[in-house]
Amino acid sequence: MAQRTAVFGSPSGLHSRPAATFARAAAASKHTVTLAAGDTSVDARSILALLQLGVKTGDEVALEVDGPEADRVADELRALLERDLDAA
Repeated sequence: MAQRTAVFGSPSGLHSRPAATFARAAAASKHTVTLAAGDTSVDARSILALLQLGVKTGDEVALEVDGPEADRVADELRALLERDLDAA
């Protein structure tokens, strides 16, 4: 299992477009991916679950990845979270 923290980079927060982009990447990884903000942790493969987190620009989030290539996937997903996902 790999754990990372990231500062969310999209200027409009985690709304539907960035949530969809991140959920697709998490699902495509074929790993179990969890994203947490504050005391709430959700399955990052679910757009609706991600929207429930209410993440804003600059918020710190915790990423947890479980699977055979967890470290590589965690690094890739962290980099994605820190980008402007509205531009993706």
